[in-house]
Amino acid sequence: MESAPSPSASRGTGRSSTAVRWTWLFSGCRGGTARRPIMPSELHRIIARTRRHLDEWLRPATVVAAAPIGTTAWEAPGEPVPWEVAAAATYGPFTDGESWGRPWSTWWFRLEGRVPADWDADRVRAVVDLGFTHLRPGFQCEGTVWSEDGRILRAVEPMNRALPVGVPAGSRFVRLIEASANPDVLFAPGDLTGTRLNNGPTLLGDRDTAPADPLYRYGGARLELIDPETQELVRDVETLLGLLRVGDAESARSATIGRALARLLTASDPDDVRGTAVAARAAVAPVLAARTGGGGHRVIAVGHAHIDSAWLWPARETRRKAARTFANALALMEEDADFVFAASSAQQYAWIEEDYPDLFARIRERVAEGRFLPVGGMWVEPDTNLPSGESLVRQFLEGTTYFAEKFGVETDEVWLPDSFGYSAALPQIARAAGKRTMLAQKLSWNDTNRFPFTTFSWEGPDGSRLLTHMPSVDVYNAELSAEDLVRSAEQYTQKDVGTLSLVPFGYGDGGGGPTSEMLAAARRVRDLEGLPRVELGSPARFFAEAAAELPDPPTWTGELYLEFHRGVYTAQHDMKAGNRRSEHLLQVAEALAAAATVLGDADYPSADFRRLWRTVLLGQFHDVLPGTSIAWVHREMREAHRAIRAELGAIIDASAARLGITAPEVVASGPRPGLDAEDGDIVIDNGLIRARIDERGLVVSLIDADTGRDLVAPGAAVGLLQLHRDIASIYEAWELERDYVDTVVDVEAVERITTHVDAESAWVEVHRRHGASSFVQRFVVTTGCRALEVQTDVDWRERRTLLKLSFPLDVVADRAAYEIAHGFVERPIVQNTSWDRARFEVPAHRWVRVAESGFGAAVANDAISGHDVTRLPRIGGGAAVRVRQSLLRSPRFPDPETDQGRHAFRSSVLPAPRLVDAVEESARLGRLPDDRGIEALALLVDCESPSVRVDAVKLAEDDSGDVVVRLYEAAGTRAAARLRPRFAVAAVRETDVLERPLDGVDLWSERADTDALDLIVRPFGLRTLRWERPQ
Repeated sequence: MESAPSPSASRGTGRSSTAVRWTWLFSGCRGGTARRPIMPSELHRIIARTRRHLDEWLRPATVVAAAPIGTTAWEAPGEPVPWEVAAAATYGPFTDGESWGRPWSTWWFRLEGRVPADWDADRVRAVVDLGFTHLRPGFQCEGTVWSEDGRILRAVEPMNRALPVGVPAGSRFVRLIEASANPDVLFAPGDLTGTRLNNGPTLLGDRDTAPADPLYRYGGARLELIDPETQELVRDVETLLGLLRVGDAESARSATIGRALARLLTASDPDDVRGTAVAARAAVAPVLAARTGGGGHRVIAVGHAHIDSAWLWPARETRRKAARTFANALALMEEDADFVFAASSAQQYAWIEEDYPDLFARIRERVAEGRFLPVGGMWVEPDTNLPSGESLVRQFLEGTTYFAEKFGVETDEVWLPDSFGYSAALPQIARAAGKRTMLAQKLSWNDTNRFPFTTFSWEGPDGSRLLTHMPSVDVYNAELSAEDLVRSAEQYTQKDVGTLSLVPFGYGDGGGGPTSEMLAAARRVRDLEGLPRVELGSPARFFAEAAAELPDPPTWTGELYLEFHRGVYTAQHDMKAGNRRSEHLLQVAEALAAAATVLGDADYPSADFRRLWRTVLLGQFHDVLPGTSIAWVHREMREAHRAIRAELGAIIDASAARLGITAPEVVASGPRPGLDAEDGDIVIDNGLIRARIDERGLVVSLIDADTGRDLVAPGAAVGLLQLHRDIASIYEAWELERDYVDTVVDVEAVERITTHVDAESAWVEVHRRHGASSFVQRFVVTTGCRALEVQTDVDWRERRTLLKLSFPLDVVADRAAYEIAHGFVERPIVQNTSWDRARFEVPAHRWVRVAESGFGAAVANDAISGHDVTRLPRIGGGAAVRVRQSLLRSPRFPDPETDQGRHAFRSSVLPAPRLVDAVEESARLGRLPDDRGIEALALLVDCESPSVRVDAVKLAEDDSGDVVVRLYEAAGTRAAARLRPRFAVAAVRETDVLERPLDGVDLWSERADTDALDLIVRPFGLRTLRWERPQ
C-alpha cells in the first residue's frame, strides 16, 4: 500500500506555536492548506507575483520550439504480449484526443518523428501524454518506452512524461510505447485531483467485472527544444518558494529570500525570459549559496520506489511496473553520477530476469558498481504478523540467496517500510539471516500514540537486536521538497543525541521512482540555509553513520504494534486459511520427501519446493495476505493455494509410498464420549471435560475433570456468535475502528439442534440464521482430548459487518499470551494506558492463553488471526476474561465481495495450566486430512522436549544431501531437548537460517549419549542444525 499522508501528519511538528507559516499562499500546490496567517504585506505581494511569473512566463519559456510526433496504435488482444509480437503488429492511425484503453487492456503506440535539422540535439526531448487524469504520480495508465530494436529505455508516467530522444539533428527516430490501461481504483470516481480516496464498491478490481468503456483520452506526443538556463531558473525559483513555505514569515532568512525574489522579478523580462534568464539567476544566486552551517540536522537521501508486488493491480502489472521503474533508475544514473537507487523484493528482480533479460543485465552492471542497490534480503516485503516463523525464515532464505547468486551481494538490512506492524519474532529471524539493521516506517500512521524513537535498537523476546530506523520524514516516497526535509528534521525524536535521518525519495507503485527534478532539488538543497544538509547515499552508509552517532541507542523490546489497520487480521479469510494450510503442507511434504530421500533413496524435489515456497511467499505480501487487494489479486491467490495443495498432496503420497507408510489408524485412549440430558440442557462428556449446552445452543458450563473448575464465566456462554456494524471512516478493508463495539447483535436464535455420539466423539450441532447468512456450529468432545472443539460453518452474506466468536472464561488475569512466530508475546488486558487501549484488536497465530496462579485456559484455532481480549465484571464478584476470535469481515473496498460465501472454522477451548498445553492443542487442531495422519517431522529426527518444537526438516539448499532441522523453544523457558536421528550421522553443525555454519564445531562428536544429541535451548531460541551424512 502506497504511503499517503499519515494520521500523524497533522500533529504538531515541534515548531513554536508563534511561528507563522506561508502555506496558505501555496494552496494550489500539493500539500497546501487554506490557512491565512498575519504576514508582511510586501513579502506577500512578492510571493504572489513570483508565483504568477513562474506559472505564466518562466515555465512556458523553457520550451523554445515544438514539433509534432506522429502516432499510430495497436490494441493487444487479451494479455500483454512481448515486444517482438508488438513490433510485428499492424498499427492504425491514432489522433490526439482519441479514446483508448478498456480497463486492464494493453495498447501499443508507435511514435515516429524527425528532429528538425536546425535544432541542438542535446536539448531535445519528447513529451508524451497518454491521457493522464490527474497529478497523482501513479494509479492510472503507464507506458514502457522501447527502442526500435527492442530495448527498454525508460517509462512515461504522470510525473515522468519527458524522454530524451538521443538522435542527431535531422535524424528520424521511432519509439514503441507499451501502454497499460490500469484503472484508478484508489480514488473516488470522478475525482481529478487525486485527493478523495475511494471507500465504495468498484467493479474495476477485476478484468472479469470491469466495464468495457475506454478509460483514457490520448493527449498526444511532441518534440520540444529546451532552454537549459530557463529550466534551471525555474528550479531555482521553486527551491526558494519551497523555503518560504516552510520558513517563519518574520525571520531574517525569509526577508532575504523575499528581497532576492524582488530582484529576480526586476531582472526577468516577461517579454524576453530566455534572454534575461542569466541575469535573473544571478539575482537569486547569493541566497541559494547561503550555507546551513555545521551542527544541524543531516539527511541521507536514498533513491527508491516502493512497488507493491500486488495490490490495486495484479502481479501481472507489477512485473511491468518494476521494469519501468528500474529502467528509469538506470537512465537517471546516466544523468547524475551521485545517484544511487535502492530496491527491495527479490521477487521483482526475478520477474525482470525472466521477462526482460537485457534490462536485468544492465541492472547487474550497476549493482557491480554499487549504484543499483538490492536491499532487504527478503523475497517480498511481507506482512510479518500473519505468516509462520518458518515462512519468515524462507523469506530471508529465498531473498538473500537470490541476491547473492545473481548479484554477488549480501544485504545487511531488513527493508519493510509499509508492513502493517512488525512481529516481535523478526529481530531473531533477521539476525539469524545475517541482518543487523532495519528500515521501518508504518508506525508513523499510529492513530493514538506517537512512537518515541527515530533510531533505536529493536529487541526480540530472545534478546536479539536490530538497529532500526523509522524515517522521520514520515513517508517512503518523498520528493525532496522543502516540506519533506523540514519535516524530517522537526519530527526527528532524538535531537538531544542525534542529527541524522534517512529520506527515501521517489514515486512508487508505478509512478516511476525518482525524477530529474528530484535530483535537481537534491543538488540545490545539499547545503542550503533553512534546510537540513542533504547528501545522496546508500542505506548501508546511513546505518554506519547512525551507529557511530548513536553507539548506545535506546531499546524497544517486543512487537512494533501498528495502531491502525486493525482489520487486516481478518479481512479475506480465504487468504489466511489458504496460507496457513499451504505452510503446514509444505512443512509435512518437505519432511516426508527428506525421509524418502534419506531412508528410501528417492529423488528430493528441491526445485519444486523452491517454486512452491516462492508462490506462498508472494502470497504473504503485505497487501495480499492481509486481504487489502482488489478481487483479481485474491482470486489468483485462492487458485494458487488450491494448486499448491494438490501438488503437495501428490508429493506427500509419493513420499509415503516410497517409505511404505500408510495412514495409521489412530486409536485414542480414554473413556468413550457420552451424551446426556440434564435439566433441559445437553451434556457431552469424555471423562476429561464435561460441556453443558443450553436451549440456545450455547455452552454454559465446561468442567475440567482434573480440577473441577468450570472454565465458563458465570452467567456467560462459550460459542456465542456476535455481529458488529463495521463501517470505517477510511480504508475499508484495512480499518476496524474502536467504536465497532457500540453496535452488537447476539446470534442466539436456533433453527434446530441435533446430536451425535460414536466410539470416538460426541457432538451437538446447532443451526442458526441471521439475515441472509446461515451458521452451523458443532460442539465436539473427542476421546482422550481435553479440549472442547467448536466448529463453525458460515454461509456469509452480510455487508460491512464483523463476525466474532466469544469465549468468556472464569479466569482472573491482567495479561494474555498470544502465539506469534517462534513463541509468544504477552499483552496487557487491562486498559490503564493509551498504549493498552489502542490494542483493542490484535493478531495471534494459533492460540491465546490467559492464566492465574496454578490454572489457565486457552483458546486455539486452525486459521483465525484477529482477536480481542477484555476483562469483564464477573457475576458474583470479581473479574472474568473474554477472548473473542474475529471470524469474518465484509468490507466493500477494494474487493466488493470480500468474504462472501462459505467458510469453515475450527476453534477449541481447553484448560491450560501449562503454556505448552496451548501449544500442543494448536498443533492437534492444525492437522489436515492431507497429512495422511503421518507424524512427518519425527521421521528423521525425533525431538524429546515438552517445549522445543521442530519447525522444519528438509534437505540442504546446496543439494549436498545433508539434513537440515530447524527448531525453536515455544514456552519462554530454558529447555533441554534430546534429538535422536534415525539415520547414520557423520557430523552435526549449527548454522544460521541460510544454512551457513556458525562456528564449525561438530556437536555430534561431543555428544554424551551414543545415539542422541542433547541441547539446551534458550527461551524463545531459534536453532538450525545441519546433519551431515556419511559419504
